[in-house]
Amino acid sequence: MEPTINKPQDVQTPVTDSLEQPKLSKGAIWMIEIALTIGGFGIGTGEFATMGLMPPIAAGLGVSEPQVGHVISAYALGVVVGAPLLAVFGAKLFHRNLLLLLMSFYAIANIASALAPNYQTLLGFRFIAGLPHGTYFGVAALVVASLVPPSQRGKAVSRVMVGLTVAILIGNPMATWLGQSISWRYAFALVGGISVLTVGLIYIYVPLNQNQLRNNPLAELKAFNRPEVWLALMIGATGFAGVFCVFSYLAPTLLNVTQVDQNWIPVAMAVFGVGCFCANFLGGWLFDKFQFKAVGGLLIWSILVLLVYPSTTDSLWTLLPAVFFVGTIAAISPPLQTHLMDVAVGARTLGAASHHAAFNTANAIGPMLGGFAISAGMGWSSTGYVGAATAILGLMFFGLAWKRGNA
Repeated sequence: MEPTINKPQDVQTPVTDSLEQPKLSKGAIWMIEIALTIGGFGIGTGEFATMGLMPPIAAGLGVSEPQVGHVISAYALGVVVGAPLLAVFGAKLFHRNLLLLLMSFYAIANIASALAPNYQTLLGFRFIAGLPHGTYFGVAALVVASLVPPSQRGKAVSRVMVGLTVAILIGNPMATWLGQSISWRYAFALVGGISVLTVGLIYIYVPLNQNQLRNNPLAELKAFNRPEVWLALMIGATGFAGVFCVFSYLAPTLLNVTQVDQNWIPVAMAVFGVGCFCANFLGGWLFDKFQFKAVGGLLIWSILVLLVYPSTTDSLWTLLPAVFFVGTIAAISPPLQTHLMDVAVGARTLGAASHHAAFNTANAIGPMLGGFAISAGMGWSSTGYVGAATAILGLMFFGLAWKRGNA
């Protein structure tokens, strides 16, 4: 028997949306958040698994490691394409039903990835796997935000987003170990299994809220086309690119600049993950306290951290704290996610989902610009300066958004 929150009258398809849910017990809310967080953990593990399995995937499929890098890009492209597309077409669905469809889709795509017979099919399946990524997190954020008072929305969103950071800390090393010990295929099978588990948990614990006002796709698109929404997306696409710029080239920086043994690479990755984990909760608290101003403060913090980073790369004992602080820039995600839900009035599903499309755009921009700087002879450490430049651009977009909101 599926959990249902009854509505006294029939629900049509209005052109506005609502975040309101009837009161639930604290225990019920916790189980909803846990179910959605496990889904985030599975998606995060699936997103980062390929990065740790480049050598075995390359050897298993008979391709080069740079070609495996295209598999990572295919997933990111899937997120960018899928987040707005699935959010628009899913606008007429109840959030619970949409979450069930998205996680079922993700489970099938990852199991298909595990069974991919060659490089070309794996490339296609990873693109398909990326499609539900952004919409899942966006809808999950809408659901948990509807369960708490307005003053606690930021922290609620951060609790669901923590699944991504736990994936960096635990999921990715676990998938890497599994792929190296047995086969890279088992790593994607593991993600498929976590996704199936999430489907079951959502079915059991997430109620069908018939008070939810749904939207039609055309109304969602029309409401989404507002300057405040696009400025928020540009903040994410540029302001967070610096983190991906530094993180993508952290391993070669450790080997070529810091000149340490390769065994220190997973340690540095874990330190980065700890920074992201702590920042996730900090970001939610900052939004609840300072609202949109928190985004501007975090962008200034990111500029300072990224400017200092290049001067720390000569020594492991200065680099590791710097990597932790780079990870703390992830605090910008929960405030920006919650702000998008506020400004995308009438298109909250599309707005919330597009947040992850913006961050995956940053995932493409950051490494690309960093690669240009390194190829130009500026050195591995220059990624910090490149990242600071993109963060300054993000701060400029924040200034425009702040001016428009206070005009």
